[in-house]
Amino acid sequence: MATETATATDVSTEAGNWQAGVAGGLVGGIVFGAMMSMMTPGVLEMGIPAMYGIEGPAGAIGWAIHMSHGAVIGLGFAAIAGLKPDVSESIGTSLGVGAGYGLLVWVALAVIVMPIWLSTVGFPGAPPLPNIGVESLVGHVVYGVVLGGAYTTITS
Repeated sequence: MATETATATDVSTEAGNWQAGVAGGLVGGIVFGAMMSMMTPGVLEMGIPAMYGIEGPAGAIGWAIHMSHGAVIGLGFAAIAGLKPDVSESIGTSLGVGAGYGLLVWVALAVIVMPIWLSTVGFPGAPPLPNIGVESLVGHVVYGVVLGGAYTTITS
């Protein structure tokens, strides 16, 4: 009679540690969301909910959507870390890659996608294309730095 023994499995794969990516994305989302709440509260209360057809002010819903975005974007970071495992070998490297990732996310999603999306759904406060804002840039880079730091801390 054969027996099987359960063993713990490593969540790291060639795609990176997805759990650390989600967790890091959530931590980064909290920090970025707090910054947004202070600097540009209308984005969380009106802009983000409007992307999904929700009329604001809807701050709690905006926060929930923002955190969901943070988790999903954190998965992208985990995928990059899976391609380049040395990303998480040093905190300095991870912070730098996180900052660069935050910059890329800003360009792709905040500068280009968000204004197009909000215009498409008919949001009257849609930002211009390109949507270049210093607060948004700083927030996305901080998000990336926190994501990178959290990812490395969790995977170490």
